[in-house]
Amino acid sequence: MRCPVREVAVGSGGHVGYLVTGYAEARQALADPRLSKDTAAFFAGKASNRRLHSAVAQTMLATDPPRHTRLRALVTKAFTTGAVARLRPFIARTADALLDRWPAEGRVDAVAGLALQLPVIVICELLGVPEAERAAVRRWSADLFADGRPDVIDAASHGLAEYMAALIASKRKQPGDALLDRLITARDGEDRLSEDELVSLACLLLIAGHETTADFIGTALLSILRRPAEMARLRAHPADIPKLLDELLRHASPVSTATFRYATQPVSLGGTDIPAGAPVQVAIGAANRDPARYPEPESLMAERDAAGHLAFGHGIHRCLGAPLARAEADIALCAVLARFPHLRLAVAAEELTWRRTRLVRGLESLPVLVR
Repeated sequence: MRCPVREVAVGSGGHVGYLVTGYAEARQALADPRLSKDTAAFFAGKASNRRLHSAVAQTMLATDPPRHTRLRALVTKAFTTGAVARLRPFIARTADALLDRWPAEGRVDAVAGLALQLPVIVICELLGVPEAERAAVRRWSADLFADGRPDVIDAASHGLAEYMAALIASKRKQPGDALLDRLITARDGEDRLSEDELVSLACLLLIAGHETTADFIGTALLSILRRPAEMARLRAHPADIPKLLDELLRHASPVSTATFRYATQPVSLGGTDIPAGAPVQVAIGAANRDPARYPEPESLMAERDAAGHLAFGHGIHRCLGAPLARAEADIALCAVLARFPHLRLAVAAEELTWRRTRLVRGLESLPVLVR
């Protein structure tokens, strides 16, 4: 029997929350203003032994309007379709430079050698993070998703927030024209950002600007490699890759579960009554494979119209970096297929390992043979 919304245990204290797995119900939940993302309000007064840095714990993703509206407006212009179009030449050069390092024959890890590096380089370039410091930034970001390791997550949150605060201080002394410099101007010139908001936005843009995109590029390439006929078709018709991205995003959503929400008042969802105060988890990956919305959901169908998938979320919190993520995936897949006509998996797909992370889903590695 289909159960799109169900009660689940939350933590070890006997508390309950609600898990949303149906597509229609997930779409409703993601846009329902009664489901708040204000984590500070929810956890106020609750005892906790966590020491997550506030700049990471209380990002724009953990706010409601009107604060969310104000913060989002400050960064939206950097991720419009037009702004991303101007970035495409840089993204293409970066992808080519990474693929230049791949051997002419033999084995290479497509995750470490492309999927992880491309989005990191692009978002660091956009923000103005110096090249020598990007490895540390990438490590902190990865550690923030260390499932079952609260000590590692908390330490990484402090490492990243303290680094961003220091980078902001450095940019005040030597201003540039990166996105982070423009946010500093908004803080210091127009006084529209508090210092905490500025550091928090910098952390969020860095994390959200590459983590899920890296996971998606890896899983998308795997999906194509497992289908040689489709890979041959795309190699012959690379213009079809942008059309396939929606189906790839639906089929292998890099976000498995949306970030925290809770009911500020009673909500009826999918025939289930959710009381005020209850946490609500929206399972993006499950919703994107709801057979009521997508027939034969386990199959990757190039001809399927997957528009409306929830991989980028829905409503006012829909991922503002979606155009950038799509451009990076499009460019990366086109470049790999064009440059390596004999590319194939180096191991059986069943032998691949997946990252054990919170919220997102991605490969640990993707060994391929280039010839």
